Amino acid sequence: MRNEKVDRVVLIGTGAVGCSFAYSMINQGVAEELVLIDVNEMKAEGEAMDLNHGMPFAPSPIKVWSGKYEDCGTADLVVITAGLAQKPGETRLDLVEKNAEIFKAIVKNVMDSGFHGIFLVATNPVDILTYVTWKESGLPKERVIGSGTTLDSARLRYMLGDYFNIDTRNVHAYIIGEHGDTELPVWSQASIGIEPINQALARKGADNDCLNGIFVNVRDTAYHIIERKGATYYGIGMSLVRVTKAILNNENSILTVSAYLDGQYGEDDVYIGVPAVINRHGIREVLEIQLDNAEKEQFAHSVKVLKETMAPVL
Repeated sequence: MRNEKVDRVVLIGTGAVGCSFAYSMINQGVAEELVLIDVNEMKAEGEAMDLNHGMPFAPSPIKVWSGKYEDCGTADLVVITAGLAQKPGETRLDLVEKNAEIFKAIVKNVMDSGFHGIFLVATNPVDILTYVTWKESGLPKERVIGSGTTLDSARLRYMLGDYFNIDTRNVHAYIIGEHGDTELPVWSQASIGIEPINQALARKGADNDCLNGIFVNVRDTAYHIIERKGATYYGIGMSLVRVTKAILNNENSILTVSAYLDGQYGEDDVYIGVPAVINRHGIREVLEIQLDNAEKEQFAHSVKVLKETMAPVL
């Protein structure tokens, strides 16, 4: 009989994003079992073999195998990266109808296994597909999470750290809203260490124009990467591992995931990127940070765009 204390993570989708996640999971020694599922079973088998051959160099042993949906029954976490990828010139929202149908089938197969853990969704458009996952699964909203703007916030922190020549881990700044073109930076709450970002700018002799330039680069960086190499996957793979660690280690960490709003920020019935406390139960709570008037308007616009886009597929 399986030891219920073993942390099992199931990955659905062994494309570039899924394999970047799996590779990072092994290098960080996050779980005890990692199951790979893909519509292309041979590819999933090959990826499992390849990953296992690096196990002597991993920080801790992880049992990795190519599995089936039945393996989800005793999983703590199911991570979905399957679906069609964003192509050059295509927005994340352009993918909605194609990937919504794929997701409905995936979620049904997972739930038929008796799964009662947590879903973590990465496939784009992530906010809408997280909503689809929640609706199709019937799980409590706290146990269905999207990667949201975790990667966007990481990109912002990296670029701000580069600009100020400060370790990115000491940069505190969030991107919230849709993971896409309507996202927004919360400059009113950003800081370099404990210094408000406006003070850090003044000390550098700069103004808000440089911040706007940094944000535009953050917002559009996926397009730049796709143009150069066809897809983005390392950053999102590591972002997914960060959320996974927060869940399995019961960290109560604050991450900008795609979470369900039920009145927070004056919005409801939508999954969108916001700061939330993550632990073993999923989303412990959504943090309703103070936004200035301009940020409130931008956030409301982001919600509106998401709701209008997802209406035809629900």
